[in-house]
Amino acid sequence: MEPLFTGVSNNAHHLYTLLSCIGFASKATVQITPEGLRFSAEEGRVIQGLAFLDKSLFTSYAFNAAPNPNQQSEAPDNEDSDETNYPHFVVSLAALLETLKIFGINDLNEPPRENTSLPETNPASNVFSAPALLMDRSCTLQYASHGAPLSIAIDEAGVKTTCELVTYEPEDDESDIPLQRDAIIMKIIMRSAWLHNAIAELDSSTPTILKLSASAKHTPYFALSGAGGPYSESTVEFSVDQGNEATGEGQDGLSTQRHKVLADDGSSRARSTRAKLAPTVTETFLVTPPSSMGERIKQSYRFGLIRKAARAMSVANKVSIRGDRQGVLSLQFMVELDENQNQATGRSVGAGVRAAGPVCFVDFRFVPLLDEEVEEAEMEMLADE
Repeated sequence: MEPLFTGVSNNAHHLYTLLSCIGFASKATVQITPEGLRFSAEEGRVIQGLAFLDKSLFTSYAFNAAPNPNQQSEAPDNEDSDETNYPHFVVSLAALLETLKIFGINDLNEPPRENTSLPETNPASNVFSAPALLMDRSCTLQYASHGAPLSIAIDEAGVKTTCELVTYEPEDDESDIPLQRDAIIMKIIMRSAWLHNAIAELDSSTPTILKLSASAKHTPYFALSGAGGPYSESTVEFSVDQGNEATGEGQDGLSTQRHKVLADDGSSRARSTRAKLAPTVTETFLVTPPSSMGERIKQSYRFGLIRKAARAMSVANKVSIRGDRQGVLSLQFMVELDENQNQATGRSVGAGVRAAGPVCFVDFRFVPLLDEEVEEAEMEMLADE
């Protein structure tokens, strides 16, 4: 009997890169489809990370569709019946990532040795070094049947190592955090590095709440603020007009302006950090708030949850920031993988040469805070002061 799914990859580092973006959760739900593998991780029903391993990432991808015996009760007129009948299961995401590490995906991602008198050698010239051992390596993922373990096999130089991860049945009420695609009121596309820099800047003040503000008519057009921390509020503003009002320009067009004010007790402390980015920060800027919101969209989210998407921010090329009427925030990251990236070292092969590789997407969704939750967090901040 043929297995339900078999996928062979000659560059397992690509798989590790995408899955590590949603590595904030210990477990993930896996769904096998004819187009690829869909990994979904969530925490407390307030944050969800979705990573799709497209079949183009595999040199060989075989999916033998078979009806799931546990889902025969699906209504025949359900438009999503074909998709929901695809095999899906829960697996330990932490164990899967650790397995890829054990198999040597990141063996040589260590900094060069310092303060040593030994001469530097070309690691590829040593037959006992990791690059030489991993040159002829393939990674095979296999799911034999419903309820079977997820098998990960590494075949190198005729030696095959297999690891089997136990799979579990997903919960009956498990579902995605809904994003109303027909009620999108905000869509902003920019370089992911700029969003990553902004979150890192705000994180320095240890906030508990991320406030998002966007307007198509009034400045600041798009701003992120960190509140609830011990250092009052910090704000990063993204400029989308033709003028850059920043006082000094730093890396990637990010410039900051710091000042101190006197607190009630007479002490001096940092109160605000404002930054504006270059006019080209956004490629797309569409903000259409409903009449009930006025001319500005304002939403608040747990900063600690946004921080969990930092890995995806750091490896992605672009990010699409979307929000719907209910306040659900979607950060969809476009990750362009490097075709020259060696699976053993994670480094590009060839100086200054970067071959365009496959483009994949990782999507994060966040549930907004209610007004009373924001007020409660702010009261806790005042009490701590």
